[in-house]
Amino acid sequence: MSQQTSLIAQLWAKADRPGVRAFFLSITALGVALLLAIYSGAAAELGNIGLAASSALLALAIAGWVSVTLVPTLAKRTPLRWIGYRIEYKISRAGWIYIGATLLVALAALNTGNNLLFLILACLISVILMSGILSSISLAGVELRIELPEHIFAGQTVRATVELHNEKLMLPSFGLRVEPVVTKDMPAAAVLEKPVYFPYLPRQERVKQSVPVTFTRRGIHVQDTFRIVTRFPFGFLQKTRRVALKSEALVYPSVDTSSELTEMFPGIEGSIESYSKGRGQDLHGLREYLPNDSARHVHWKASARTGSLMVREFAREDDCRVLLVLDPYSGDASRVAEERFERAVNLCAGIAWHFYERNAQLEFRGAGVETLLAPAEENIFPILRYLAVAQPEKPGVESELLQELAAAPELFKLIVTSRPRGTISAELWHSSYVVFLESLEERSGRR
Repeated sequence: MSQQTSLIAQLWAKADRPGVRAFFLSITALGVALLLAIYSGAAAELGNIGLAASSALLALAIAGWVSVTLVPTLAKRTPLRWIGYRIEYKISRAGWIYIGATLLVALAALNTGNNLLFLILACLISVILMSGILSSISLAGVELRIELPEHIFAGQTVRATVELHNEKLMLPSFGLRVEPVVTKDMPAAAVLEKPVYFPYLPRQERVKQSVPVTFTRRGIHVQDTFRIVTRFPFGFLQKTRRVALKSEALVYPSVDTSSELTEMFPGIEGSIESYSKGRGQDLHGLREYLPNDSARHVHWKASARTGSLMVREFAREDDCRVLLVLDPYSGDASRVAEERFERAVNLCAGIAWHFYERNAQLEFRGAGVETLLAPAEENIFPILRYLAVAQPEKPGVESELLQELAAAPELFKLIVTSRPRGTISAELWHSSYVVFLESLEERSGRR
């Protein structure tokens, strides 16, 4: 008894109290109007026309007052959006078998006139009606929400959260399945690839499930429509409700270190060290002694050979400053050019991630985008967001990006391009390391 009392108290606390008062008041008023109508009919039978007319008018007045004042109040609080749900029906194989058996029982009952067969037929039909009503109740009042991680990389499995919220005040839902609706024109754009099953959804509660999701390609993946499916309670009828929910995922290029990048990094590091001078531990070169040089940097063996003091110069380790450039050049609109540009984007992402792990000073430039020189941890995700949606330039449109870079020799440049060798200006060579996609393809035997 105490549990029932506490349950009623919880429901009353969550309920819309003005709506509940209006409901009970309207029921009471309509009950009084019904009694007055019955009394009016009895008075007319006894010949008391005046009392019958006054009772009937009073009943009509009460019913009119309820329809004008209380019904609009209740209508505003009624979740009419549940009525507008688009429900799709599908009879399962078990349902067809059950309907066939029901038809056989109906034929037998009609031919024999046996009351017991009619009773069984009524039970079979009631099961069908109960299946339709209970499945509709399970689908009603259920809202869907999908959460994706902030940072998603192509080829890496992440965990997406699928949440169902049962907004019904009294009734739970059973046997719900969330499925993606994938159209034929974009089959690779699905955010959810597999159905997610929710066996039980309590009233006024949220249930979450974490599911693995893998995106194979970079870019923006959009899912506009999902559906909630149930075969509760008997599996004879499958009902589906479509849910319009725009779920969007921005997928970065893969940053996994490939064999190409592993072979490329020593050359990149060597070019950076050759371009930079400083006070690191790696020897950069020898030069003649200056009055302000420290004596501990004197190379005595080289000084003895040359007859003059020689000082060691070191590559600068603590201030690695790199300008990473993605050349949007495509050449043509062929399939090979598209694949080459995708490869350039992946190389840029891997290189940017390498300098992020080194905590270098990184700057990036691409078609229509430029980041300021800053620690790589500040620039890495803006760079990856651009690379996720980067597109090659249209055939016949020549970008002026490389010409602009030639005027800035003070910063070491790392250029990834699809251009053939011999097309890079001489002004860029002394301050750049250029990755030619054609040379990589020839080296790997792809051409």
